[in-house]
Amino acid sequence: MMVVVFGSVNMDLVTRVPRLPVPGETLTGYQFDTIPGGKGANQAVAVARLGVPTQMVGRVGGDRFGQDLIASLETAGVGCDRLLRDQSTTSGVAVIAVDDAGENHIIIIPGANGRVDQADVERLQPILSAAKVLLLQLEIPLDAVTAAAKAAKAAGVTVILDPAPAQDNLPTELYPLVDVITPNQVEASQLVGFAVEDTENATKAASVLRQRGVQTAIIKLGKQGALCQTAAETFSIPAFPVEVVDTVAAGDAFNGGLAAALAQDFSIQKAVTWGAAVAALSVTKAGAQTSLPNLQELENFLASMNL
Repeated sequence: MMVVVFGSVNMDLVTRVPRLPVPGETLTGYQFDTIPGGKGANQAVAVARLGVPTQMVGRVGGDRFGQDLIASLETAGVGCDRLLRDQSTTSGVAVIAVDDAGENHIIIIPGANGRVDQADVERLQPILSAAKVLLLQLEIPLDAVTAAAKAAKAAGVTVILDPAPAQDNLPTELYPLVDVITPNQVEASQLVGFAVEDTENATKAASVLRQRGVQTAIIKLGKQGALCQTAAETFSIPAFPVEVVDTVAAGDAFNGGLAAALAQDFSIQKAVTWGAAVAALSVTKAGAQTSLPNLQELENFLASMNL
């Protein structure tokens, strides 16, 4: 039931501020932390903490951040044998501002992530035969994402695409390679060309994405929960009521919970519930990987919700 994550590994430079700055404003913050992150790495840690064997494929730089990022992944139980340390460049960095309401602004500097290419796909291919799920995101070049999806499809592996950061257009050839796509409201709006603000528009957006070839579309709606559409059904999972501390990596937490459940052949309803619950738990703590729950925390949380 192994999950393979093909994607980005970043060091997050996180500042805490009373509120997010407006353009041109200099704002004084009150806390700074250096925290391992990157959408790919976050999702890998989320899966591993839920007790599912996980492998990370991608690149870090030859700098100190690269060393620290690999060590952090390994400590979380993520296999890093296929994670290249590229001595010719620096590691990816995310500069993050988080306000007192838990909202955030994020700036990504790709570094080694921007150099992921066919050579990395070739490192991925040998382990697909042992994989159940491949998780993809868009913090690495699209050509590499598409090639990885093709390789996974050929190997009979379930492909989950988190289309983040948001992009206006994805290659048309990518959609039929994707089993499950998981955009949030902003990402879904950019993909389909109309505003996705509620379950009604999310249902329409999911239909559009499925018409492009995706098997299952899951639209993450924040406080409104998540909407899922398959060939057989459309259903919604309400958001879990929690006290929000920091929304960084909430989307990654959702994908990790979803992938961990699908890797164990759980139903799509249970998988979306796992995703929503892991995301809810993640926003109750600060940071990216530091906020991700383990299996016992998830099970306790679900039990408290009578699920």
